[in-house]
Parts: sequence; C-alpha cells; structure tokens
Amino acid sequence: MASVRSKPAVVPAWLPIVSLGLAVAGLLVAGYLTVEHFTASTTLACPETGVVNCTKVTTSEQSKVFGIPVALLGLVFFVPMVVACLPQLWRDERPLVRYGRLGLATVGVVFVAYLVYAELFVIDAICLWCTAVHVLTVALFAVVAFGSALVSPAP
Repeated sequence: MASVRSKPAVVPAWLPIVSLGLAVAGLLVAGYLTVEHFTASTTLACPETGVVNCTKVTTSEQSKVFGIPVALLGLVFFVPMVVACLPQLWRDERPLVRYGRLGLATVGVVFVAYLVYAELFVIDAICLWCTAVHVLTVALFAVVAFGSALVSPAP
C-alpha cells in the first residue's frame, strides 16, 4: 500500500519577517541593557524617580539570577531566537526546529512573567527598557506560537 504524503505547510511570507524583526529588535535592546549593566553607565534615558525608575530595576537584587545579570540572559535568549526565526528555518519541516523555536519562545515568555512580577510587586518600579524587551518577547512568542500552529501537522 502506498503511503499518502500531505503537502508541507506553507508559512505565510510575513511570518518569518515579523518574527526575525522582533528577535533582532529584542537582541538590540538586550544588548544595550547588557552594555549598560557591565559599564555601570547612567545613560539609560529613563527617569530615576517614582514608579518609572530604570536604575532601581537594573541594579536591584532581582537584576541577577544565580549571579547572572538578567540583561545578559536576555541577550543569550535573543541570539538563538534570531537564528531560529531565519526564513530558512521557518521552512524547515523537522519537528526539532519547530518545537525548539516554540520551546525557546515559551521559556522567554515565562521568564518575562517572572520579571514583570518582580518589577511590579518586589522592586516597585518599572524600567522602560526592560518593558521594551518584555513586549518584544511576548509579541515574538505570539508570532512563533501562531506560526507553529500553522505548520504543525494535524494528528
């Protein structure tokens, strides 16, 4: 009996472009925050009083996880996301690639939930640069999840 092969799912042209754009933007902001962390620079262009206080957030106890700066973790997250969002990899049908991209995006959005909680309820301040990374991560997760649903084979 001959096996029936279904046509591979076609990824909409906009999806790799949008996901790659979000990942690159996240990489740039995370890179900026990483440089700021290691240079102890004060160019964060963010007020240092009231609820919006980048310095308070980026120098808080929660700005490190197991001694690793959160900004560096963001940078480390976005590097493989940029690669995973390349158009060639969106066309790759291997489950490892598809589920790896989705898994990485999920880890990112879960970590963002923790960071938003820390900003709102522990640090009691919000960093605008961090918020940019959070928004980009959530948007990237949404695009990757949508794209994954489109290309996943039906059971």
